[in-house]
Amino acid sequence: MTVEQNVLQQHSQKHQQTLLNQLREVTGTTDVQLLQQALQVSNGDLAEAVAFLTEKNAKVPQQDETTYYQTAQIGNDRYISVGSQADTNVIDLTGDDKDDLQRAIALSLEESNRAFRETGITDEEQAISRVLEASIAENKASLKRTHTEVWSDSPNPHERKRQENCPVGLKNVGNTCWFSAVIQSLFNLLEFQRLVLHYSPPVRVQDLPRNQKEHRNLPFMQELRHLFSLMVGSKRKYVDPSRAVEILKDAFKSSDSQQQDVSEFTHKLLDWLEDAFQMKAEEDREGEKPKNPMVELFYGRFLAVGVLEGKKFENSEMFGQYPLQVNGFKDLHECLEAAMIEGEIESLHSENSAKSGQEHWFTELPPVLTFELSRFEFNQALGRPEKIHNKLEFPAMLYMDRYMDRNRDITRIKREEIRRLKEHLTLLQQRLERYLSYGSGPKRFPLADVLQYAMEFASSKPVCTSPVEDIDTAAPPGGTTAQLQPAPSTADQGPSSSPEAPGVGPLSQQRVSIHKPFTQSRLPPDLPMHPAPRHITEEELRVLEGCLHRWRSEVENDTRDLQASISRIHRTIELMYSDKTMMQVPYRLHAVLVHEGQANAGHYWAYIYNPHHRRWMKYNDISVTKSSWEELMRDSFGGYRNASAYCLMYINDKKPFLIEEEFDKETGQMLCGLDKLPPDLKEYVKEDNQLFQKELEEWDAMQAHKAQQEKLPATNAASASAPQPMSTEPPPPDNAAPQQDPEYMEQPSPTDDSKHLKEDMERAISKAAAEQEEERSPEALLTAAIKLEYARLLRFAQEDTAPENDYRLQHVIVYLIQNQAPKKILERTLLMQFADRNLGFDERCKNIMKVARAKLDLIKPDEVNMEEYEMWHQEYRNFRETTIFLMIGLELFQKRSYVEALMYLIYSYQYNKELLSKGPYRGHDEELIAHYRRECLLKLNEHAAILFESGEEPEVNNGLSIMNELVVPCIPLLLVDETEEKDMVAVEDMRNRWCSYLGQEMEPHLQEKLTDFLPKLLDCSTEIKSFHDPPKLPSYSTLELCERFSRVMTSLSRTPADGR
Repeated sequence: MTVEQNVLQQHSQKHQQTLLNQLREVTGTTDVQLLQQALQVSNGDLAEAVAFLTEKNAKVPQQDETTYYQTAQIGNDRYISVGSQADTNVIDLTGDDKDDLQRAIALSLEESNRAFRETGITDEEQAISRVLEASIAENKASLKRTHTEVWSDSPNPHERKRQENCPVGLKNVGNTCWFSAVIQSLFNLLEFQRLVLHYSPPVRVQDLPRNQKEHRNLPFMQELRHLFSLMVGSKRKYVDPSRAVEILKDAFKSSDSQQQDVSEFTHKLLDWLEDAFQMKAEEDREGEKPKNPMVELFYGRFLAVGVLEGKKFENSEMFGQYPLQVNGFKDLHECLEAAMIEGEIESLHSENSAKSGQEHWFTELPPVLTFELSRFEFNQALGRPEKIHNKLEFPAMLYMDRYMDRNRDITRIKREEIRRLKEHLTLLQQRLERYLSYGSGPKRFPLADVLQYAMEFASSKPVCTSPVEDIDTAAPPGGTTAQLQPAPSTADQGPSSSPEAPGVGPLSQQRVSIHKPFTQSRLPPDLPMHPAPRHITEEELRVLEGCLHRWRSEVENDTRDLQASISRIHRTIELMYSDKTMMQVPYRLHAVLVHEGQANAGHYWAYIYNPHHRRWMKYNDISVTKSSWEELMRDSFGGYRNASAYCLMYINDKKPFLIEEEFDKETGQMLCGLDKLPPDLKEYVKEDNQLFQKELEEWDAMQAHKAQQEKLPATNAASASAPQPMSTEPPPPDNAAPQQDPEYMEQPSPTDDSKHLKEDMERAISKAAAEQEEERSPEALLTAAIKLEYARLLRFAQEDTAPENDYRLQHVIVYLIQNQAPKKILERTLLMQFADRNLGFDERCKNIMKVARAKLDLIKPDEVNMEEYEMWHQEYRNFRETTIFLMIGLELFQKRSYVEALMYLIYSYQYNKELLSKGPYRGHDEELIAHYRRECLLKLNEHAAILFESGEEPEVNNGLSIMNELVVPCIPLLLVDETEEKDMVAVEDMRNRWCSYLGQEMEPHLQEKLTDFLPKLLDCSTEIKSFHDPPKLPSYSTLELCERFSRVMTSLSRTPADGR
């Protein structure tokens, strides 16, 4: 076959596939054979093909209308919520008029064909464009939102800096998590990565693209190269793919319509790449058949062998992504077996049968084998798509031998053997079920247990009287026995109460019963605890026990034999393809693309295997973290929460070039980073890295300037208020500027911190003076007082106290000691307290204050690092602020003011985490704060859901406002640390609460609001939203802060907190 013939054949196949897709979309017919038959009858004329299909189904017009409606609706917001506008040119399809249906189909075909003739763009491509437009619109709209809705970059570029050897994430630029998952999966195929990075456009089209495809594909390829180069060599933690998405959006011009499956995007993306590489291949072919690397990587061939109305046929077809149905299957092999066989395949091996059916046999598998898992189906009753959450297992290593054409005969034999074994297995399981569910009524029990119960009944102690008489005579109401029967309560019982109790005397008749709650209802010891036979002889009992025992043994043996036989058959089926001849085509799992949510809203991420480090990685937008096979199974198999795999990417394990690193031909060293890039991309990445480095430097300079500005006022005020070394002048008047001690040491009112500290200092001075045998100088007295005060505070620091008695709040020295501050910092802090001018109560204290101030003035800069001193005291101020945030948040939480409490708890957790990162004693109990932060979000989520359920417009809007402005922005804070299982479960509970509404009937306006809101809830990546301003904190004295904090912590210890 010549090159021209090959090209013509490929074009013909593509054109036929396009016609099939249009027919399927317009008529709703999913039977491929019927669609092909219609095209053959009509000689490729779409209008005649539609007429043929319509007439064929005219006997059931209602079914046609339903199918058409299903086709029109099945793409409705399947993955990302996209609004749609109704077409003004509407034809009513709800009636029984067949002409309306014909007219609608003709109109649809006319529109589709006209668009294709004018632009060369298919409806599938337009649908993909609409997804992209929605994503771009969402991204642009987000810029106009309030700060509580914006997912913005952290202002600190150091938090956006890439860690060494860590993969680069992709920013979600507005409902584009699906783009990130697909691109990351392809990027980590190193052969694909190399092909994209080293792609150069054909020379003839660099100046002016000839057609629509070239105008679309070439700019996209250039942006994809730029994106891949940044993912290779960027110094950023994540990069922005907006320009690549913009190129895709600009490639199509379409009107609003319903969105297609995201897997369609992957399919179309490969088509665009194939076209781009085809142009290059045709230019470089030099007389040989052009080879397209995209086709060689992702496309294979299968043989369709079958019988159609008694006539055998055999066709070879090309495939890319292979679709598999999930519903009704438990693992990937079952899905594949079902996909490879269509119709009644028994006719394939018979000569005279008129039945139809076909088998698929792979003749050539691609190096990269991709399976689309169809987890969505249209619910006819509800009129919308639904997600299938069934569990579907898939292996890490998949052997494809049984599906290869060369093994056709062996596989057919094995399939027949498996079919026979499964038939036998079904009979055994039915037989076993009769043993395990015995009986003819609605309630059934294991037969062995029934026989055991019968044996227990027969061997129970016989009772002559009836159970009713026993209760009436021996256990009257109230639970007393016959000997303690109360007279008042038995008087009304009639003749049956007195004659049955012959032993009751006058004394016992007058005794009053005593209520005993836990013993009064017990039966007398002579009554049986369970039913028993009235009359049975020893001979009858012996025969019955022998029979029952023998029958039970027989039943147990039969049950064990059946279970063993079933296990053996299962094992035989599992090992049917385990011989070496059927393990020659190994495919290793490379990537799993996961969807979480429901059919019309959700979030996407990918698990990708790193063969060089031999571990799984989780790519979740900007977050790239280490993972495990266990986590992958939990999130991908389905049946657990709302997450499951929708795409599996396997690679041929015998073709290591797919994932092999590139090596330098001269040195033999492995290429990494910028060395992997061609010169033009290397310069592009270098420029971007220089911009990021400049951003880092500007941030550092701004922070240094800010710190300098904050330090200058305190330094100037302190130097202005410091006294001379041994000044004999009177102290400054009361209205003079006070020394700028830290705010927790300085308060204007005599009822707060100054009074508290002054009393401590005076107590230390008095004690030091009392311990001296003779009058000492003020300097010696100061030294002794400092030692005594330090010893007292050291004892506090070493005590193991409850949270409500936190000595760190009472004194900064305790905080400094517990966190091992340098000795010079401790000494200066103590001197500052003894130098307080408020200490001048008597002459002795006044002299010590003067000495302390003189010593402070004599301390040289090289003796105490003032920057370090300020840093330690700033840390303590941060600790006090964190405490206040926590205290107010807990107080509001206890008052059930959850909206007000949330921000305090959020900030207390964030600030506390920063403190604890520097030492375990620098903050509070992280688990406690996390618990109340989590509980506050759950309370708000529940309250918002209740408001939404009310259906009233103000309440609904209020509930969604709470979610959008408070809950949703906080969810990433709970997802940052994936080791916090309780936080992960809480997020899942909140999401499930809202996803549960998708299956319920509700007003259209509520459905619209829910559809608009769910993507925001489910598409929460771990990108932290930067809150603008924390709540403004009031000022508290040390005494007031300690008392209030102690009260709230004591109340918590009295209130049980589940899960804390």
